[in-house]
Amino acid sequence: MEIHLNRVDYIQVGVTSQKTMRLLPALGKKATQKVAVADHDGILTCFGMKKGEAVPVFKTLPGQKIARLDLGGAAGTPQEKIFVCSGSHVRGFTKKGKQFLTFEANLTESINAMHVSGADLFVCASYIFNHYCDCKDQHYYLSGDKINDISCLSSENLSRPVLACQDRVLRVLQGSELAYDIEVPGPPSVLELYNKDGGEEVLYGTTDGKIGLVQIGESTAATKWEIDNDKKKGGILCIDTYDIMGDGVNDILVGRDDGTVEVFGFDSSSEPTLRFEHVLSESVTSIQGGCVGKESYDEVLTATYTGWVTGLTTEPQKAEAGPGDEVKMSKEIQSKVEALRAELEQLQVKVLQGREQYQQTSQSSTAVSAVPVFSINDKFTLCQDDASYSLTLEVQTAIDNLLLQSDVPIDLLDVDKNSAVVSFSECDSEPNGNFLLATYRCQANTTRLELKVRSIEGQYGTLQAYITPRLQPKTCQVRQYQIKPLSLHQRTHSIDQERPMNRLSLVGQFSFAEIHSWVVFCLPEVPEKTPAGESITFYFHNTFLGTQLEATYCKGEGHFKSDNISTISILNDVLSKEATKRKINLNISYDINDDSVSHTLKMIHPKLQYQLLLARKVQLIDALKELQVHEGNADFLIAEYRNILDESANLLEEYKKQPAHLERLYGMITDLFIDKFKFKGQNVKTKVSSLLEILDNYDLNSLLDFFNDA
Repeated sequence: MEIHLNRVDYIQVGVTSQKTMRLLPALGKKATQKVAVADHDGILTCFGMKKGEAVPVFKTLPGQKIARLDLGGAAGTPQEKIFVCSGSHVRGFTKKGKQFLTFEANLTESINAMHVSGADLFVCASYIFNHYCDCKDQHYYLSGDKINDISCLSSENLSRPVLACQDRVLRVLQGSELAYDIEVPGPPSVLELYNKDGGEEVLYGTTDGKIGLVQIGESTAATKWEIDNDKKKGGILCIDTYDIMGDGVNDILVGRDDGTVEVFGFDSSSEPTLRFEHVLSESVTSIQGGCVGKESYDEVLTATYTGWVTGLTTEPQKAEAGPGDEVKMSKEIQSKVEALRAELEQLQVKVLQGREQYQQTSQSSTAVSAVPVFSINDKFTLCQDDASYSLTLEVQTAIDNLLLQSDVPIDLLDVDKNSAVVSFSECDSEPNGNFLLATYRCQANTTRLELKVRSIEGQYGTLQAYITPRLQPKTCQVRQYQIKPLSLHQRTHSIDQERPMNRLSLVGQFSFAEIHSWVVFCLPEVPEKTPAGESITFYFHNTFLGTQLEATYCKGEGHFKSDNISTISILNDVLSKEATKRKINLNISYDINDDSVSHTLKMIHPKLQYQLLLARKVQLIDALKELQVHEGNADFLIAEYRNILDESANLLEEYKKQPAHLERLYGMITDLFIDKFKFKGQNVKTKVSSLLEILDNYDLNSLLDFFNDA
């Protein structure tokens, strides 16, 4: 069953954060609902629709940036009181706009997640969870990693908070204690109760675009289903449940950070299936199901990053007419068109006046030029599927150009969604350590840009993005992103202990906080805050090769295990350098397992074989095309060559998408060879040329023999 929804734009407020737009409960069965939306200017706006126009109910004065908005009210009554949090304050407003609550949570950090349930208020800041009842402190919990969102299962006498934490875990609390945790397939960014009237089921969305439903029990949880992100869409920012299909079952509404809005319905097997998809030009920060524009017509309401409140409504927006038919506009539509024309003329006059005023002030000798302030929403994340970093930049006005500069060697990969024109500049890498200078010139009205880069493990430094929007006077903001020594490693819940492992042990006069700061410097996805307790263990896997790493450390000692010698070698170099900087004497010991080298080579083998075959096929394409033109057809060719010709477009596209992939694999094998003998105290750099000859005529057995005989 398909569904057709039509887009309607209502109003625009300031830049919005995640989950800052809600629909107030309807007064009648099919009546329209009021919309409450809060923005970074600290303004809470509540509006309703009358005769197709957005009519404000109330609007608060500007203030500190509002991070979250939630609805609450006494248990058993309509949830129509509006709660907003900004900084460490929580304020409450009635549906008419009267402020009835100001509460200072006494937190050192700003609140970034909030949930209201009856007299209970649950707030989270970075690592801290607090539960207040009637504004009195009840419970407190310190999480092991950053808290991204909170939801709460409430029954008559018991509330069970669920925290979505950055380390790919949902933590279920009982009072101030951790009851248990649930492992999820990606860092969870948003939580939503599946049934708003209660129940034990919680929906979660992850930053890498996966969605799941978990049933939370007393002491354990069960995953009901998971939806993978096969089509590589954006991360999930907001989820809601509402029966938009009208089949009596709640559908799941999803908003993603690449602007995709999705509706998932349920078939007879209770498995979610995609029923509707629409792409907006910017990230969707909030999503709600309800009735806003016209009574009796349900819609999906969204709020985007730059503050547009947009509806996807079931109300038909266009009438079809055949040849010779007369199309009559209703009075309502005529007045709407006239109002829009008048508004457009007013705006054009305003723009002209503004330009004239700017010209006059720019020529004045006394006027002072002020730099315009603009906000940027940026995300730098490791993509597990292709072992690359995705850099997403979103600006509230159109981007003019973007300059990327890096002091470490990185590859820029092709992104289908990216329509910007890229040009590279010559770099003097030796004296200045400048390895990349690339400029992206954006097309008109581009507010969101997505780039992909791949780093080399062992080479670490900074990637800088200089963002220039289309503003006068010309202004630019710089954002910096750290490329870590083991940048292609990703946190995981467990590793295979059966693999042949190499060990690195450090002993010295260092504190738990010091060694933790070194691990944070080396590896991504490690919380910056020193963990509670005496010691900690983290597990990682390499997204490019599939090798793994276990890091266990405490005050005075650290133990690292990996099936890849190069990983151990990089850790050894970086950790000893960091300790030397702080004048700490380290006692380093290692235990190298020779079997791990052949194990790693066997893991590289399928990737290397595939890339060599791809390169060989791409080399043949031009010659085969020439033969085809010369002979008039390709029937005389053997099946394998005909297949290469048929697939030529896909092969070239794949080859173009992965520049230097083969060189990266050659580099990893060369590093493995050098590192194997480095730990034995031998320098084999003179034999590298022989190794490259073997790689050019690649055969796994001859490569293994070369490693063993060298």
